[in-house]
Amino acid sequence: MNFPLYIAKRYIFSRSKNNAINIINRIASMGIIVGTMALFVVLSVFSGLKVFSLSFTNEIDPDLKITSTLGKSFLITPNQESEIKKIEGVASYTKIIEERVLFLFKDKQQVTYLKGVDSLYPVVNDIRKKLFNGQWVKPDTYQVVVGYGIARDFSMGILDFENPLQIFAPKPGKGAFENPEEAFNKTDVLPVGIYSISEDLDSKYVFADLSLAQELLMYKSNQISGVELKLKENANEDAIRSQLESIFKNKITIKNRAQLNESLYKMLNTENIAVYLIFTLVIIVALFNLVGALIMMILDKKGNLKTLFNLGTEIKSLRKIFMLQGTLLSILGGIIGLALGIIMVVLQQKYNLIMLTPTLAYPVVFTLENVLIVMGTIVSLGFVASLIASSRVSKKLLD
Repeated sequence: MNFPLYIAKRYIFSRSKNNAINIINRIASMGIIVGTMALFVVLSVFSGLKVFSLSFTNEIDPDLKITSTLGKSFLITPNQESEIKKIEGVASYTKIIEERVLFLFKDKQQVTYLKGVDSLYPVVNDIRKKLFNGQWVKPDTYQVVVGYGIARDFSMGILDFENPLQIFAPKPGKGAFENPEEAFNKTDVLPVGIYSISEDLDSKYVFADLSLAQELLMYKSNQISGVELKLKENANEDAIRSQLESIFKNKITIKNRAQLNESLYKMLNTENIAVYLIFTLVIIVALFNLVGALIMMILDKKGNLKTLFNLGTEIKSLRKIFMLQGTLLSILGGIIGLALGIIMVVLQQKYNLIMLTPTLAYPVVFTLENVLIVMGTIVSLGFVASLIASSRVSKKLLD
């Protein structure tokens, strides 16, 4: 049997004759347990907030989006579409056109994005779930779906046949603005639906049929600004990217959902790291109690250590006793703290104990990654604290 480990386990579960040392040990253990629980709960909360924040963009952003590297639009051939359909891992795709245009309703105006989409757009992006009112656009019509923010700013409803929404798109070419009346293509459209996703997105897009956008922007029938793809579960994204680049001869830019929202992902990850470091600092402060408890234990067991030393036990083995004792305390406290944290997170997920609003529970997500991060942090810091405390055992102390 490992002699230092055997002694370390005896010291963990045995009570000292000095009651003050017992109290210090309990405080050190509680510090580890509470610190572990707090770190896990906070990481779970931020994981929940991350999922909650990204859920807004997930409704409108595809798994992969293709745009041209040479300009705003590109031509797609029937052969290229056929090749896309053959790619293993692609569940569906949709052709889109995005362009900033001027919208005019009564005496109000706003510049935002017109997004022309084909009939497969609701398959790739489940936008119908986000319809606040009305219905989705029908193909080959002058219908549009507007965001709740735009509808609010315009004081606009749906199916208002007497007051159509007007779209002004600048004509391509040079010298168009010499005659302002001929500078824009104009069309009247009918809002038939209102979507609601988030405050920013509700004021960003007006959805229309692809053919309407092509007509307004004077595009050819096969001219688009992008292709959005929905991938099958567990699809190989790198392989799909490679095949797409081959189909379009490397004249395209391909972005996944994270790359489309790079600033948002970066902000969320930075916040997560900052919170982790702050609570790790709290745990480090709590582990000073562990260092103190181990040093007090060394002084309390000084007589026993001297006896073991006289019997031939080396100093490094005596140090190892308290290093193992502190590490085992950290592991035990970490397991208990994690168990309590997991219980709190599961209860919040199931019973919505803490609410952000009367209808929205505080989002939390249980992940194995957070469990490993917390346990790794506690064990690592506990080992370092134990190493520092065990270094107090020396020949000079025993003499």
